[in-house]
Amino acid sequence: MLRDRTRERAAVLNQLLLGLVVLILAFMIVVAPAAGDLGLFFTGIVAIFAATALTVLVPWNRVSASWLVIVPIVDIVAITIMRLGGPNSGVGLLWIFPAMWLASSWGLAGAIGGAAGILVGFAITVLAQPTRPVGYATLLLPLVVMTVSGASYLTARRSAAQRSLLDKQAAVLSHALERARRQELEVEELLDAAEFGLIRIAEDGAVTIVNEAPGQLQRALLRGDGDGDGGVRVFSADGVTPMPAERMPVERALRGEAFDAEVLWFGESGPQNVALAVTVRRLTGPHGEDVGAVLVSRDVTSELRALQARDQLVASVSHELRTPLTSILGYLDLAIDDPQVPASARRGLEIAERNAERLLGIVADILAASSASSRPVELTVSPVDVDVADIVRASVESLEPRAAERGVTLDDSGVEDAVAFVDPMRARQIVDNLIANAIAYNSEAGSVTVGATTDGDSTWVLVRDTGIGMTEEEMSGLFVRFYRTRGAQSGGRRGTGLGLAISRDLARAHGGDITVRSTPGAGSTFILRLPATRAASAPAPRVPERVAAARREPTAPTAARSEGEAG
Repeated sequence: MLRDRTRERAAVLNQLLLGLVVLILAFMIVVAPAAGDLGLFFTGIVAIFAATALTVLVPWNRVSASWLVIVPIVDIVAITIMRLGGPNSGVGLLWIFPAMWLASSWGLAGAIGGAAGILVGFAITVLAQPTRPVGYATLLLPLVVMTVSGASYLTARRSAAQRSLLDKQAAVLSHALERARRQELEVEELLDAAEFGLIRIAEDGAVTIVNEAPGQLQRALLRGDGDGDGGVRVFSADGVTPMPAERMPVERALRGEAFDAEVLWFGESGPQNVALAVTVRRLTGPHGEDVGAVLVSRDVTSELRALQARDQLVASVSHELRTPLTSILGYLDLAIDDPQVPASARRGLEIAERNAERLLGIVADILAASSASSRPVELTVSPVDVDVADIVRASVESLEPRAAERGVTLDDSGVEDAVAFVDPMRARQIVDNLIANAIAYNSEAGSVTVGATTDGDSTWVLVRDTGIGMTEEEMSGLFVRFYRTRGAQSGGRRGTGLGLAISRDLARAHGGDITVRSTPGAGSTFILRLPATRAASAPAPRVPERVAAARREPTAPTAARSEGEAG
């Protein structure tokens, strides 16, 4: 550990300066002797040289600071002796050196003590020569020495204050630096421990931050291609098309692009390949300028494999259902065409045939919805002008047995004649799903109110239940494929979570939509909007007052016709 030698260096410097001046003065006296007592004069010079030697040899940082005051006191005495030996030599000015040293090193006490000692020495030299006249020039010497002593004291105080301020600022900066280093280490540890990869790209294209997860894949992203010795091949989202170097995320980020959750596959197709979802966000400076980008990559292999497994399962089950359904339809056709079948039985067979055909269409839709794409299912529709009231009443009639099993009352008194430009089979599929859900998620002995109306531009179908209802969070995922609410899961109700998603896709394929309003524990209201005519405008239609009232009071049990609202 280094010792603080500040006091020692200051003492040596002050004394060496005085010794150097005295040495030069001694040479001058030898060359051109001055009048006076040279023996006494050189005695003072020897005393100063002795004090200088003492200053250099003694390790003052190891002894008390009070001992060091001996050196300037010896200097004052020695200069007094020199002035007695050579009164005309002007050596009195040398008192400035010990005066400055005492004032700067020992503060106010040193300044006052030094001034007092110098005044005593000055008085002694004046009294020792009573014949010498005392004038303004004689009195100017102590005034100059006192002034220099005071200025040295003030300068020392100012320097000490500045040094103290600098020490505090240095301490604050040191603390801030240490805290910044500690935070930097914590951030690095957190980033390295995170399961997502992060790359920070500066505005000049330099990569400034790269965390360790996942290391090999991060290096593949930075390298810009998947080829080369020991490299990892990179493919686009389909897992088959090789990703060109210019389309790699880092290259696109360097070109100033930004994108969200683009999937890249690393490695050859198989169980060992890995999928990353890569997102690039642009960074802006304080004045809105582009200062680079941050690239975040997340391992989504397990998620994509789970989606693929789910889609394969749904597709497999749906495909297996098509064969028996086709066989059922064939035998139903044969039975209906048999002239020996009674008319009453034939009517039941026709209903069964229609429902089997609809079931076959639903299976086809499930196959389409099980694709890996997150986009809405592209469903074909063949719209014609139909009366939605007939569709709604037929749906209510077919679902009455299911409602009776749960003691749920179906009320279709709010159904009005309402023409819509829709595909009859698809419209029936939507209405069936809405009413079936209202029955399934209703309370025991509850009710379902169904209504239909039109304003000439749009046709509206409302389905209201008195069931378990939904929260805002549940409604936000209601139309997501395979999503099931917590109430559906806890209640043991069956379902794939596809019905409402497909129904909304069907409604939008017609140019309409489905909206919902719900209150937990009080029930839900689903509102289906369909175009009333071929030229009806789909976006932002005028909502009839009766429909708006149903939205405001989704669980009101009053019939729609009596309140002026459609169901």
